[in-house]
Amino acid sequence: MATRVIIVRHGQSSYNAQKLIQGRCDESILTEKGIADAQIVGKTLSNLKIDAFYCSPLQRASKTAEIIHSYLNNPPTLQPTAQLMEIDLPLWEKLAKREVAEKFARDYRNWKDYPHEFKMVLETGVDHYPVLSLYVQAQQFWQEVLPKHQGHTILIVAHNGINRCLIMSAIGITPERYHSIQQSNCCINVLNFTGGWGDPVQLESLNQTSHLGIALPSTRNPHQGPRLLLVRHGETQWNRESRFQGIRDIPLNDNGRAQGRKTAEFLKDVNIDFAVTSPMLRPKETAEIILQDRDPAKRVLPHRVRLEFEPRLQEICHGLWEGKLESEIEAQFPGLLHQWKEAPETVQMPEGENLQQVWDRAIAAWHDLVKSHANSDSPKTGIVVAHDAINKVILCYLLGLKPENFWSIKQGNGAVSIIDYPQGAEGKPVLQAINITTHLSGGILDKTAAGAL
Repeated sequence: MATRVIIVRHGQSSYNAQKLIQGRCDESILTEKGIADAQIVGKTLSNLKIDAFYCSPLQRASKTAEIIHSYLNNPPTLQPTAQLMEIDLPLWEKLAKREVAEKFARDYRNWKDYPHEFKMVLETGVDHYPVLSLYVQAQQFWQEVLPKHQGHTILIVAHNGINRCLIMSAIGITPERYHSIQQSNCCINVLNFTGGWGDPVQLESLNQTSHLGIALPSTRNPHQGPRLLLVRHGETQWNRESRFQGIRDIPLNDNGRAQGRKTAEFLKDVNIDFAVTSPMLRPKETAEIILQDRDPAKRVLPHRVRLEFEPRLQEICHGLWEGKLESEIEAQFPGLLHQWKEAPETVQMPEGENLQQVWDRAIAAWHDLVKSHANSDSPKTGIVVAHDAINKVILCYLLGLKPENFWSIKQGNGAVSIIDYPQGAEGKPVLQAINITTHLSGGILDKTAAGAL
């Protein structure tokens, strides 16, 4: 049985509001907004059974945790732990971010561009590596806590930096990508551990904010490049039956069309400048629903968006597996399905593709797409509608993962992921959110069909 971990960032603090660097300084307190948002998180999580509850001892996090705790049914004891303390930036604490960027210009650039190499030389002469030490701290937390709560649900309330390192260390993202994932105040993340430390972990969702009335996390400044909304197509009958689809051109079922309409409603206030889809029926229809459900009277679209087709985004070809259930595949190809689940990068689909082939074409298409919409006077926002395997591959690549990490990313039918290029096409992307499905079920957990690809 999987161990579910729900990770929450603390509510807005006084230092957040003033754009001051907090680190481990414990002077910052929750603002009125921070308190109100923590109450919303408490209400959002109130119907879930929480078996263990850990928080940082710093007051902005511990107060958020106490507020959430008050809304839970039969909550466990709240356990503060120093292993959830925020990143230690002793030379920058209490300074404005702008002041740090100017006063420590070279160090600040290194912090942004090379976080895994960034160091502070303390007054004692000791070299302190803030990100690397935080990453080790996160690993130590997992190693200590996971054995105590196998098969249970753990709730964590902590900070921007340590939350990033908890997520990154769990699924194998290196410290180099520290700035590649976002954590908004009072956001919710969900991880699923299949076993203990070192066993596979699935990132079910990253940086959910819709419970706060914020559909999509805001972009980072300066923002020079495009924002891409990566969407998985709605449900098909074969998804519902857990039948392998691959390149079989299966249309949406009624629920899939309903998911498309809910996704359209979720994105109704987003200005969409371009739209790209796999040419297959299920993503094409999903994209058309998202675009056609827009009200021109609201002036969301200054012009009609033309839907473009990208053949390299079509789903993985499963070859002789297509149309079959897992039981049928196992009978015909003994052991290969287990290999696909345990080491997907090693499997050659019978008369189909392997994962590296899918990786190469999907990433090439993604690069071309980003470059084609990066050179504009103002940042562009577009939707890209594709498939489970395609979306997983793209997200793995953007996080610095490899084909063997394929199962570390979840993609539900109708899910939305948000990718920003704040420094343009040549800069590192920021994963603002991954696998948002709250618009489909109303809850924080992905309840879409667990069907085959």
